[in-house]
Amino acid sequence: MSVKVEKLEKSMAKLTVEVSAEEFEAAIEKAYHKNKNKMSVPGFRKGKVPRPMIEKMYGKEVFYEDAANFIIPSAYEKAYEECGEEIVSSPSVDVVQMEAGKPFIFTATVALKPEIKLGKYKGVKIDKIDLTVSDDEVNAVIQKERENSARTISVERPVKDKDETVIDFEGFVDGVAFAGGKGENYPLTIGSGAFIPGFEEQLIGAEIGKEVEVKVTFPEDYHADDLKGKAAVFKCTVKEVKEKELPELDDEFASEVSEYETFEEYKAATLKNLQDKKAADAKSKKEDAVIEAIVKASEIEIPAPMLDTEKRRMLDDFQQNIRSQGLSIEQYFKFTGLDAEKLMAQVEPGAKKRIESRLVLENVAKAENITVDEADVEKEIARMAESYKVDVEKIKDYLGESGKKDVHNDLAIRKALDFVVENAKEA
Repeated sequence: MSVKVEKLEKSMAKLTVEVSAEEFEAAIEKAYHKNKNKMSVPGFRKGKVPRPMIEKMYGKEVFYEDAANFIIPSAYEKAYEECGEEIVSSPSVDVVQMEAGKPFIFTATVALKPEIKLGKYKGVKIDKIDLTVSDDEVNAVIQKERENSARTISVERPVKDKDETVIDFEGFVDGVAFAGGKGENYPLTIGSGAFIPGFEEQLIGAEIGKEVEVKVTFPEDYHADDLKGKAAVFKCTVKEVKEKELPELDDEFASEVSEYETFEEYKAATLKNLQDKKAADAKSKKEDAVIEAIVKASEIEIPAPMLDTEKRRMLDDFQQNIRSQGLSIEQYFKFTGLDAEKLMAQVEPGAKKRIESRLVLENVAKAENITVDEADVEKEIARMAESYKVDVEKIKDYLGESGKKDVHNDLAIRKALDFVVENAKEA
């Protein structure tokens, strides 16, 4: 097998791959054995027809397509390894020559990793991120935990906002009851937005056991065509009112919702958790801001097939994620009204950002002679093994040499990111 590389414009290349006539003949023979049981020739039983007879009856090209499908994947893989280029897309394949007794020739058009003009990456200016945690933020977290720990009690008073109620209701349009407009012992939390806009607010102040009229207008986009835009009156009776009883903010509350014995310890831990979270968020925001500034200062032209490959990779990751949640991609499309084309369009900005970020950081690593040694790789593999709770050797077997190379490259990029962030200047 031989491979020739022709560089094209916009970081594209054409690989011309030639496979010997002997290998093509072997592939034709393989295709014959795959298909002979499916082919009928008068005077022969299925599976017993000699290849020359099938080719005479159906044409010499009858097995060419299958033969090509046998050859191309492995031949392209070898060409990929031998060509010495950094290919960053799936190939677009065209068959150039396919004839018995002659070499099989095909081309694979691919995107190569583009050369970029790296902009300023040292001393990048970014906005300073405020790490202060206010008392209001701490109190909001504690209040949320307090509400989660509240118990619900029945009360004998008129309805207030946020109350949990049980109501009977019946709706009328022009004085006539309409289908589906009646309910008994219906649970409704005031302010939940579960009913038509304006309905729940009019129940505030209603007394238990007394009928009240609620006047509303159905939205123009209401699901029932006969009610769209119609004015309606609901006769409602509140049968029960419940409210949340919040616990006192004391040591007992703290010990119930946390590992701490006193409220002061719990509050201090809440502050620390918020500070840690804000610091982690700030670190991520700072990294994003620095990379964005470097990308903006650089000249990058991404080949379209490279972008398409990254989009498909992100779509594959997304499908795996929703499958882990018990959904198929078909179900997701049905629920959301999206399709593969729309989803690909949605992921395009993220795919472009991923590629640009990686390209600039790879070039920073080269410019700064950032190196990763074997000890770094071993340490990262050990971390992965610990994270997945598996043996280190199993991780190494799974990764193989190509996977270890990816780990090496990822660590270099991580070091490059740390370098540009450390050298950034906050305004």
